[in-house]
Amino acid sequence: MIRSVSFLLLVLLAAGMQSAATPVSDKLRAISAVSDVREVAVGPFESCYEFWFEQPVDHAHPDGATFKQRVLLGHKKQEAPVVVELPGGPIESSDEGELPGETELSSLLKGNQLIIEHRFFAGSIPENGEIPWEYLTIRQAAADQHAVIQALKAQLYPANKWITTGTGQGGQSAIFHRYFYPEDAHVTVPYVAPLNLDRTDPRIRKFLDRIGSTKISVAAVVFGAEVAWACKWSVHDFQMLCFEQLDRLLPLIAEIVQEQGYTFETVGGLKRAVQLIILENRFSFWRWGHPCGSIPDPEDDPELIADHLLQVSDPSFFDDKHLAERQPFFYTAFTETGLYDYNVKPFRKFLPDKENITFAFALPPGAERKPFNKTQMEEINRWLQTDAEKMLFIYGGLDPWTATAVDLKQNGKCQKYLQGGAHHGCRIATFEGPSKMGILETLKEWLQ
Repeated sequence: MIRSVSFLLLVLLAAGMQSAATPVSDKLRAISAVSDVREVAVGPFESCYEFWFEQPVDHAHPDGATFKQRVLLGHKKQEAPVVVELPGGPIESSDEGELPGETELSSLLKGNQLIIEHRFFAGSIPENGEIPWEYLTIRQAAADQHAVIQALKAQLYPANKWITTGTGQGGQSAIFHRYFYPEDAHVTVPYVAPLNLDRTDPRIRKFLDRIGSTKISVAAVVFGAEVAWACKWSVHDFQMLCFEQLDRLLPLIAEIVQEQGYTFETVGGLKRAVQLIILENRFSFWRWGHPCGSIPDPEDDPELIADHLLQVSDPSFFDDKHLAERQPFFYTAFTETGLYDYNVKPFRKFLPDKENITFAFALPPGAERKPFNKTQMEEINRWLQTDAEKMLFIYGGLDPWTATAVDLKQNGKCQKYLQGGAHHGCRIATFEGPSKMGILETLKEWLQ
């Protein structure tokens, strides 16, 4: 009899464990817009699900054409806060196909994690494969994110704290979503997110003209950087060296990119690609924080010069496949979110260009060349300086994107933290001392 009762208890316990593990997937499947729910293994979540969420192509006409948007949900605990990661692009997987794991904010807050792929990136496109470019706007994307958040709030996490976040263009998405739908989240944490006020914001070029100078480096030391960053002219001289040795570098680079399978028809061939790679060098050098001591000397072997150039300026950035995958990014940048351009003046004798080079070559063929929506960015900028609240911004002082960082003016309802010696990889974890404590205390206070 005791053995039978023990067996029954084990059966009931197993059944209880199973029922405790299934409600998340059951609740997801109960959402009418959700389909193709698939459980995946992603640590450290108790369970993780990939699914597709049906969205209108045009939220102003919800009965019209639709597409399915890819979403990942990592579940830890029912009562945990929900951290919504907005990548501003595709949900990236590793080369081995591993799905993205826990983000910094999810780890800090011990939160559940929701990642929403941006509309019209990767697989989140209409079934016919045709992208209706006129509906690729920050307002439509924010409406996508709002729909997913509201559905999961109602079905899974109605009483939880919600935090939206993103890095770079994902940080931009977090800003825009909060602007259009301020009630969706209790707190928003954009990392290294620019707020460009024009198609090619001139503040970025001015920043690049100053960064690395002795004057800037002395100021950076005060804010935590090192004197070793005073290499403005070393970066410029390296670019000049590459242009001067272009004929020697071309066959070396051709061999390297051929091994990688890169092609450059979109930009106009290998030589044009290398010219752009050299021009990109300055932006990438500061964005990713390469050490000044890594810059080759003029007497170094061409192989060393080529290797450094390609380590700093990834040639895949101009590869045909990569540009095709990034067409949604460049379209949005040209119409609404802004970008930078290449100043050709210092290198004019090496280039056929009379004007600064933009990324117009990366725009999708056939898409309407709409004017940049400056009014919308100016309105978002005013909102950030007046009505926005509980938004915490993280920036690295040496990142060129910090040139167009959010300027809160007198808006004390939000907070902005800048780490002087950091670059685009700046995170909460890279801060130290009072600054880090201030960030954590602010988050704690806002989420009470």
